[in-house]
Amino acid sequence: MAEPSRTHLRLWLRLLAATNEMERALRRRLRDEFGTTLPRFDVMAALDRAPGGLSMSELSRRLMVTNGNTTVLVAALEKDGLVQRSVPASDRRSFMVELTDAGREAFARMAEMHSEWVSELLSGVDLASARELSQGLHDARLAIQASASREPTMRR
Repeated sequence: MAEPSRTHLRLWLRLLAATNEMERALRRRLRDEFGTTLPRFDVMAALDRAPGGLSMSELSRRLMVTNGNTTVLVAALEKDGLVQRSVPASDRRSFMVELTDAGREAFARMAEMHSEWVSELLSGVDLASARELSQGLHDARLAIQASASREPTMRR
């Protein structure tokens, strides 16, 4: 394997490992502290960023999950009084979802702790390195998007 390939593979595996470690820690803390899951937190975060609410399909798109997964999550959050669904007059076939007042309050508490946990978990990385890594990951995402839009190389 050529050195660039080896280096890129190592980068991918380290990104994956770091992401998995971070997710594992955040999932545990959300469960222990708030009795919730990371997917429920993600739904609430998406809705918090959309004060007017989102259609179910737009919510699924933003979360990058299937409509079925979104429906299950929203139903559970609705049962807990954290979100509400409504049918817009302009399209009776769809649902809009938004946080309730209780949902906004609960999410604000969770988001504050989530932010503190992320900072704590990454506290071993100095700020200059964090900024450099963040920019590097941004550049990598753009390069991946550009490369993924081209036809893949096929070898036989």
